Amino acid sequence: MEIETPHIGSCSKEHQKLYKEWFELADSDNDGRFTGNNAIKFLAMSNLSRQDLKLIWAIADSKRQGYLGFKEFIFCLQLVSLAQDGHEISHDLLKGDVDFENIKPPKMEGLDELLEKKRNPSILSKLDSNGEASITFQWFSSQPSQKFLSHVTSIQDGLKKLYDQKLKPLELAYCFNDFVSPSLTNSDFDAKPMVMLLGAHIGPEPTTDRFVVVMSGTDERSVPGNTIAVQADMPFTGLNTFGTAFLSKFECSQMPHPLLEHITLVDTPGVLSGEKQRTQRAYDFTGVTSWFAAKCDLILLLFDPHKLDISDEFKRVIYSLRGHDDKIRVVLNKADQVDTQQLMRVYGALMWSLGKVLNTPEVVRVYIGSFNDKPVNEDFTGPIGKELFEKEQGDLLSDLKDIPKKACDRRINEFVKRARAAKIHAYIVSHLRNEMPTFFGKASTQQRLIDNLEEEFVKVQRDHHLPLGDFPNVENFKEILRGYSFDRFDKLKPKMIQDVDDMLGYDIPDLLKSLRNPYD
Repeated sequence: MEIETPHIGSCSKEHQKLYKEWFELADSDNDGRFTGNNAIKFLAMSNLSRQDLKLIWAIADSKRQGYLGFKEFIFCLQLVSLAQDGHEISHDLLKGDVDFENIKPPKMEGLDELLEKKRNPSILSKLDSNGEASITFQWFSSQPSQKFLSHVTSIQDGLKKLYDQKLKPLELAYCFNDFVSPSLTNSDFDAKPMVMLLGAHIGPEPTTDRFVVVMSGTDERSVPGNTIAVQADMPFTGLNTFGTAFLSKFECSQMPHPLLEHITLVDTPGVLSGEKQRTQRAYDFTGVTSWFAAKCDLILLLFDPHKLDISDEFKRVIYSLRGHDDKIRVVLNKADQVDTQQLMRVYGALMWSLGKVLNTPEVVRVYIGSFNDKPVNEDFTGPIGKELFEKEQGDLLSDLKDIPKKACDRRINEFVKRARAAKIHAYIVSHLRNEMPTFFGKASTQQRLIDNLEEEFVKVQRDHHLPLGDFPNVENFKEILRGYSFDRFDKLKPKMIQDVDDMLGYDIPDLLKSLRNPYD
């Protein structure tokens, strides 16, 4: 499955050398990214309409990162050249037979003058005949402003800085990392999109007993969990909180593959059912699944026609996915092993079972098919079933292809959710601190607050006008609270709360505005 078109960045060596010089000129702050006002001024030299340039940028920045790297820069200028030659610019160009490698560079009015000034710095001191610097000179020599956003060259960079400066201090002050999620690292922001597979039966062979992360690598190798969890450049350091019992059942498999250059797969152990459920795992399986769910961009719940019952452990796992409903997709695999009438009954039974567990008014998307490399068994399905399965497989692959494009939007969404959760957590913890007596009866008061925690949540919600649906799970919160002394919690720090409110209300919208498609 191809995620990104092989056309992007392909050109002759001669053209690549020329584009490299153009890119170095356009990238005024030398951060390897083409974005913002520089992009607008540089592409204006093509004399194309703003509408054409808006569409060209949208196609070139397919991942919606808000900037173009060198390869995307080349692809952008190739689209500019096609537009100048009269081609209609659309996404269909990528599917056509356009010879991108031999597209000639576009005509850029005034670019040769800029390049000459760069090669000969002495020219920069000269003024035009009116005694003012030329427009191109003003653009070339302009210095970025000292504002916060001027030093941010991507949405990921902006979120990193906002997290370190405004959100992380609040999390640390109120022990958010112990209650909800470990503190984020740079690797969490830079990680590729992840897809998690969950189910009792993932394949015809016996399912693995461990969590396996499948990532891109130069060669095929397997890295043990204890090793991968301490690597700062990997987004798995937060898994250390689950201990050695889990890490011994966790590993990372690396291999070269085009798909893995854009997404990472998380294969989970088969969920226990029947008598096996009585055997307790040595680690918090539900907790680990919930941790991955927060990191993943897509969660696939896998079923097959002969195993539709949802075990108690599977129910607990699905309950732990609450809050991530928009990421969940259901896959009914091996559907070619039953005939059309049986498939209708299986589908109905599956929807009935899921309705009791997911507990949402919306109908979850279910993909039906036989998702393996074998041809569809037409003895059961017939020609109509085969056509249906092919369409369903195409829809699932389209969903997977869209993941890298939506990854940036998803990262912003998760960041905002985390900020709101941290803010509510601070209100709860500081409220419990305020309810504690100064001298006597601390133990009994703390126990009373824990026992009546749901009522305390309602008080916090009323006092601060917060949405009750954003509050954490009461039972889980109680369990963690038992390990703390409430009188050691910090009192509410309004300045920290205000910083997070400003971040949500002003900083993030400004960040998105400055790094969106510059022609919007």
